[in-house]
Amino acid sequence: MLKILVTLGDPRGVGPEVVAKAIPAFRKELPDVELLLLGANGFDSGHVPFAGVGAWEGSEASAGRVAVAAIRRAVETLLEGSADALVTAPIHKPALRAAGVNAPGHTELLRDLAGSAAVGMLMAAEATARGAPLRVLLATTHMALREVPAAVTAELLTEQGRLLDGALRRDWGLADPRIGFCALNPHASDGGLFGDEEARVYRPALDALAREGVRALGPYPADTVFLRALKGELDAVVAPYHDVGMAAFKSVAFGVGVNVTLGLPFVRTSPDHGTAFDLAGRGVADERSMLEALRLAARLAIRRRARLSLL
Repeated sequence: MLKILVTLGDPRGVGPEVVAKAIPAFRKELPDVELLLLGANGFDSGHVPFAGVGAWEGSEASAGRVAVAAIRRAVETLLEGSADALVTAPIHKPALRAAGVNAPGHTELLRDLAGSAAVGMLMAAEATARGAPLRVLLATTHMALREVPAAVTAELLTEQGRLLDGALRRDWGLADPRIGFCALNPHASDGGLFGDEEARVYRPALDALAREGVRALGPYPADTVFLRALKGELDAVVAPYHDVGMAAFKSVAFGVGVNVTLGLPFVRTSPDHGTAFDLAGRGVADERSMLEALRLAARLAIRRRARLSLL
């Protein structure tokens, strides 16, 4: 039986609510998938197995400690081979800092806990407002915009393109995925008029990926590359920084998108929204993205298990 661990995130946010609201529909669709929820002591999980990881006494620091404790317990369980996938509800970065954790988010924290050399942050929506799927890998994640140009190196683009190609082949079952690279500069620099990164950084990376058998295309300007994907010309896009990718993604997939961490030794997904403190406790939080995260985690884990059985 497939087993998915679900961490409830920051207890002050909408995580516990969207998990509780998404589970009935998920269990109706996939009744044979076992779920285990992990979060602050005292959560009413109904008939779903639950493990408390610590008390939340109301402060930001304790909220961060409980959220991290659930993630640590989940990663330990997954690395032991006692579960197949992880779905995480939103955490609050200042709460992590207050709890003494310096990781800027789930992606980096999971990388360190799992001992992964390289990870990727993929936003995936198998259906969008335009109908077609959109998958966007953020080459750089949580950093100030002024730091991005130095961070976008040929080595990073090669690494992220390789991660994405492997995931699309292994987990999505695409035999020859087409990966478009979103340029850093306007108009992909127009032959050097607006910067040289497209020639100096992107070209060597795309050439290196091509030698490895990766269909790395572009670089395409940011104002056209996502449209190419939505028209079916590309299977995924590598965006150079967080907001250029997220702005396009959430414009067509907000509420149904899923965050997938590539490069981990287990499947990990998450909804595409944050803690939404302003909605917490009102019973109005939208659970659709959490439901999609559960569905995608199950699909990817089933595909991985089937692949392993053939090896």
